Amino acid sequence: MASTATNAKRDYYEVLQVTRTATDQEIKSSYRKLALQFHPDRNPDNKDAEEKFKECSEAYGVLSDSEKRAAYDRFGHAGLGGNGGSGGFDPNMVDFSEIFTDMFGMGDLFGRGRGRSRAQRGADLREDITLEFEQAVFGIETESRVRRHETCETCHGSGAAPGKAPVSCRKCGGRGQERFQQGFFSVSRTCGTCGGLGQVITDPCAGCRGQGAVVRERTIAVKVPAGVEDGTRIRYNGQGEAGTHGGPAGDLYIVLHVKEHKFFEREGKDLFCTVPVSFAQAALGTDIMIPTLEGEHKLHIPEGTQTGTQIKLRGKGVPVLNGHGKGDIFVEIKVQTPSKLNKRQRELLQELEAGASVENSPEKSLMSKMKDMFS
Repeated sequence: MASTATNAKRDYYEVLQVTRTATDQEIKSSYRKLALQFHPDRNPDNKDAEEKFKECSEAYGVLSDSEKRAAYDRFGHAGLGGNGGSGGFDPNMVDFSEIFTDMFGMGDLFGRGRGRSRAQRGADLREDITLEFEQAVFGIETESRVRRHETCETCHGSGAAPGKAPVSCRKCGGRGQERFQQGFFSVSRTCGTCGGLGQVITDPCAGCRGQGAVVRERTIAVKVPAGVEDGTRIRYNGQGEAGTHGGPAGDLYIVLHVKEHKFFEREGKDLFCTVPVSFAQAALGTDIMIPTLEGEHKLHIPEGTQTGTQIKLRGKGVPVLNGHGKGDIFVEIKVQTPSKLNKRQRELLQELEAGASVENSPEKSLMSKMKDMFS
């Protein structure tokens, strides 16, 4: 008795695991999940997975098309003619760009068949300015020379000669993508002629040679606020490279470098310095004149000041950047011991030593004293 082999195709709704009343979005979401599950790249050398991938792709190709879905709903596979029969799956019927871009990030491989956006933001630029210490503290208005691409005034950035316009790329038909067959995929890549724009310039502008921009050098006014530090960046919106095809310009960043001061060291808004005094000045006390960033200031050295003593000058430091008030100056006193004495000086010091001797027993360090406090 002869046997009859059946090649009956499964119901497309069953293949995609959706109901006949499923919305387009539900069909699309279900196909994405199944395509990801059975994709050949995830199932190498698995013929069963490959067949299931083809089956769900074929089902999606029909149910995602409103006309084909309507015919299928009325007449089943017979209503699709050749496309519904065994081996009749057309890989071009499915827009793989829409499905696989989200799943695999393969936007260029599975191109959408249209040119990429022409408008592009211009690049950011950086210029460096070196400041004196005082200029950083009090602020300054200066200038910076910047070389940048600016939109061509002749063609207004189009790159085409006056009265002309870019034309559709013949190689890709204005889509910006070249499509070719890769197995059962319809694969596309960026057009090498138009760079994905879908248009080419046949009559370039003489002013910019078709680039849409020209290089110019400009003088930019730079206002440095009081209180900036080394490495501070100032951004000027829209002062960078010109955008292309109507895109916005980039930004300009001015990076500040501050020279060291010969007297002060800076930490934020505060200044630190060391002032030497003689043994007699420290012992008897005195008033001395020291420099500040605003001029000389009288500093009182109290009687009996020890070396390492720190005296604070309130409000004599650096202005708070974009704020109010100033920091302080911290003056460390360093008592200098004379390295050479004449006979009279030696006699006087010996008389002083006889009447004001110091017990030279060792003392615990500050760290040891702190340990004792918590033990």
